[in-house]
Amino acid sequence: MTALFAAVFVALFAAHHLADYPGQTDHQASHKADRTVTGWITNQVHAATHTGLSLLALLLLGVVLHAHVTVLGAGVGLVWVHVSHSFIDRRRAIAWWMDHTGQAGFRAAGGAAHVDQAAHIALGLLPAALLIASL
Repeated sequence: MTALFAAVFVALFAAHHLADYPGQTDHQASHKADRTVTGWITNQVHAATHTGLSLLALLLLGVVLHAHVTVLGAGVGLVWVHVSHSFIDRRRAIAWWMDHTGQAGFRAAGGAAHVDQAAHIALGLLPAALLIASL
């Protein structure tokens, strides 16, 4: 299971970066946190990009490495990827965290993007990989 976890984590990490950088449009980056219907839809489309690329990464693991990921594990893990990414990208939790943990100055200086990525890795990808590898 350890090797599967490592392979899944790396695959999800790569998919995450593909979805967040070359796979994210300027419109999505600018509006995914807006408190409007358009903002919510934009957020969900962006999260779906993460889910889709993560699914492709898991399929690639199965084909290339013959990694055995169960349908249940993949399903639960991909739902976690989607929901956690959507929640983090609404930006309110990151702003709250930074403002209440002595990081307001770092946030004002543009540090929110770094805390956002740390949250995606620690609260999104890591639990998803654990779920996928263990179910």
